[in-house]
Amino acid sequence: MENKTEQLIFEKSIPGRKAYSLPNLDVPGQNLTKLIPAEALRHNLNLPELAEVDVVRHFTNLSRRNFGVDNGFYPLGSCTMKYNPKVNEEIAQLPGFTDIHPLQDESEVQGVLELLYNFEQYLCAIFGFKAFTFQPAAGAHGELTALLMIKAYHQQQSTVDCRLSTVRNKIIIPDSAHGTNPASVSLVGYQAIVVKSDKRGNIDLDELRKVVGDDTAGLMVTNPNTLGLFDEHILDVAEIIHKAGGLLYYDGANANATLGVCRPADMGFDVAHFNLHKTFATPHGCGGPGAGPVGVGEKLEPYLPVPRVIKSANSFQLSADRFPKSIGRVHSFHGNINVIVKAYAYVLALGAKGLREVSENAVLNANYVMNKLKDYYYLPYDRTCQHEFVISAKWQKEKYGVKALDIAKRLLDYGYHPPTIYFPLIVEEALMIEPTETESKETLDAFCDAMIAIAKECEENPDLVKNAPHTTHVKRLDEARAARDLKLRF
Repeated sequence: MENKTEQLIFEKSIPGRKAYSLPNLDVPGQNLTKLIPAEALRHNLNLPELAEVDVVRHFTNLSRRNFGVDNGFYPLGSCTMKYNPKVNEEIAQLPGFTDIHPLQDESEVQGVLELLYNFEQYLCAIFGFKAFTFQPAAGAHGELTALLMIKAYHQQQSTVDCRLSTVRNKIIIPDSAHGTNPASVSLVGYQAIVVKSDKRGNIDLDELRKVVGDDTAGLMVTNPNTLGLFDEHILDVAEIIHKAGGLLYYDGANANATLGVCRPADMGFDVAHFNLHKTFATPHGCGGPGAGPVGVGEKLEPYLPVPRVIKSANSFQLSADRFPKSIGRVHSFHGNINVIVKAYAYVLALGAKGLREVSENAVLNANYVMNKLKDYYYLPYDRTCQHEFVISAKWQKEKYGVKALDIAKRLLDYGYHPPTIYFPLIVEEALMIEPTETESKETLDAFCDAMIAIAKECEENPDLVKNAPHTTHVKRLDEARAARDLKLRF
């Protein structure tokens, strides 16, 4: 297929053409200057001028170039790009959810308040925490919220006990952590301290003991971690941090391996965020907004953002006055309600048994694919994985000069979205794969066949892989130049 450049809609514009036909204004006694203030009226707008059919064809052609989970397998590690049930989309579009406003009187939005209250109880049961806030709009926002609460807690402890003279200004982060972790730490004013992983992909306990001290505010960790491995020392990690007076933060970027199996609070975590747009099957990324609710244990519960939904007799209210230690608002209103509704519907549809099956199948699928590929790609941690795993193009790079990026590009020719590459940073030429529970054995077999075929191509015709993709609308891009030589147009 030859490269075919789609013109910008402005480049297709022909003066005088239009895609609409509006009747004359027939409201008696009205004109535009009365309906709209004169200073807000514009007479010359730089808008494209096209016929309706040209507009439709333009955007339809663009949409066909897009890749989404509804038209193909999307093994993007750490992102949980699972199929999103359409019934949840329909429920979220009910008038009772779409035709309300956050500034309405509480008596008029009792249904939504009850939904938020009930979903908080469900999440507490699923993850073991005492309370949740739905305000954070995504995962990194949840991290920020959690760290602000940790900071407020330690400041309060110092105020109450004047003997606590040491300033707790350090957050420990594993070398396999999400990249947003150190960014969030810096934003709150903490110093990030990296702790190394051991040979099995766990936090190295000896290294952890070296960096823990009186200045430790807490530790941020994902479990299962970004290698897709459950930390075998997690209870010891929690004990070390708590003995030092720190708090344990759980980066629940996704919980696709733990639903109904284990709970972060039971592992010793004091606070956690969870991405509803991953685990609980709502569109995310370019498909829609996110939601990163934060759950807390007893120590941090007083610091949750306000207002919080409380139940009084048979009604629900938004309350801020009852929580004087709160860190305040972290969102203009009450969170991305549309996403929360979809996730709530997902939980109700599956129930406790169904949620556990989600994780069991996600773990089964990941281990199935990992074991089919480990003879063809280097597997740095050869142990049972959880919802995802990391293989490496180290062999291909050393023997044939083919990198993980090349393999990802070649996958496009086979019709698959590439997995996450070069993450986590501790694995050379990393390929991070997450099949999710919604993919069939047939789909996984076909994907594995493609990956195996590419491994053989690296040996037999490495230039074919190095110059991929060959069948896409746009061929090989120069990422370095694209990042440095920007040409942006509206």
